[in-house]
Amino acid sequence: MTKSVTLKDVAQRVGVTAAAASMALSGHDRISDTTRAAVRRAADELGYVPSSAGRALRNQKAGAVALVVPNSAQHVFGHLYFMHVLDGVSEAANAHDAQVIVSTNADAERGVVAYERVMRSRTADGAIVTSAAIDDTNVERLVASGLPVVLLGNFPYLADGISVGIDDVAATRHITEHLLDQHGRQRLVHVTGTLDHQTGIDRRAGFLDAVRSRGLDADARIVEGDLGEQSGADAMTALLDEGAGFDGVVFANDDMALGGLRVLQQRGVDVPGDVSIVGFDDFGFARVTTPGITTIRVPAEEMARIATERLFDLVDGVDGWSRHELDVDLVVRESCGCTAPH
Repeated sequence: MTKSVTLKDVAQRVGVTAAAASMALSGHDRISDTTRAAVRRAADELGYVPSSAGRALRNQKAGAVALVVPNSAQHVFGHLYFMHVLDGVSEAANAHDAQVIVSTNADAERGVVAYERVMRSRTADGAIVTSAAIDDTNVERLVASGLPVVLLGNFPYLADGISVGIDDVAATRHITEHLLDQHGRQRLVHVTGTLDHQTGIDRRAGFLDAVRSRGLDADARIVEGDLGEQSGADAMTALLDEGAGFDGVVFANDDMALGGLRVLQQRGVDVPGDVSIVGFDDFGFARVTTPGITTIRVPAEEMARIATERLFDLVDGVDGWSRHELDVDLVVRESCGCTAPH
């Protein structure tokens, strides 16, 4: 069998100590750029693979981070948001030569298991938490446990929480104002996300801010959805069946906008001629519908990457920010009445 290449082999190839080679591979600033490049080139040529397990043992670390999703596996693998989050977490973890452990539970009533695995097993050095409900006390327990934790989203009730997110209120207000000001829509409907999550509450608040500021709240309607495509379809079916008069719909995400668009078209409603619609997220299919869906682009992958980098700082005892808020973009397509850019 071929002998495994060791760090000592790499160091000998370059003519440095094993300690210097280790620091070069980890990017330590005590090592010159020339030496770092030489060590990395030698490692590539020899086929050296660093041992994350060995490094973790030396540092008394697990060499892994946990992505905690206290919902169900269906939520994780059935929604594009989570795929973007997983990509961002994995990118940052790979840069630190760490593993990613996804902790979730198929039984939403027993979501505590997703947290317990991380707190008790000691298989992760820290945790990223996403999509936690506002009444989920396990988030507070996890933050209070002493384990480094970074939250994805807004958690105004956690004074000690470290989080990465966007301003959902301002973003939804902005896209609602687009329908009001640019397209003259006056009778708007908002199909919300789940209102047991801060995202759903904040996006509803942004919609209400916009219509109230124009004195149009009396003609506005709120319909609760669940972020699924079918709930968007159900909302439009119910409104059309009751003969509700509306000329614009602000959906809390693109999945519901897709379902709503389908029903409106099936019922002979011209979009955007009779009714303008907009979504939120821009994770993929909004650009390929006919008409394309105007939406807010959420940088979910970047959010997750930044959150994971912050988590590694916490693990290493590095101080830093407690809240990082990313900008979003209004992506204009045809569903609102605009001509989409080519």
